[in-house]
Amino acid sequence: MTVDPRAALDRLVAALEAHYAAVLAKQGDDDPVVDDAYDVLADAFEVYDDALGTEHGEATPFYLAEEDDEDDEDDDDLDEDDLDDEDDDDLDEHGEVDDDDLAYPHAGA
Repeated sequence: MTVDPRAALDRLVAALEAHYAAVLAKQGDDDPVVDDAYDVLADAFEVYDDALGTEHGEATPFYLAEEDDEDDEDDDDLDEDDLDDEDDDDLDEHGEVDDDDLAYPHAGA
């Protein structure tokens, strides 16, 4: 079943308006009305993007991030940049290993 892209766009705009109204009227950080409006907005976007692609072979420049409960647990993990920063501690201002930081086990022996 194909969806008319124009109708899908109208639904997306209405979902954006409803989401904004829910945010303005929210009753705390975990307001279920805002959560519901978020879900409706995400669904409307997907329908519009799919309809646009099916009918016209085009896409929007947006994507929806996949929700994954495991992502919350990974927030404390180090990423590659964090590891690189730790390795830089032994470098001088020119990005070279500082000879003073090197340990020579047989120095002075």
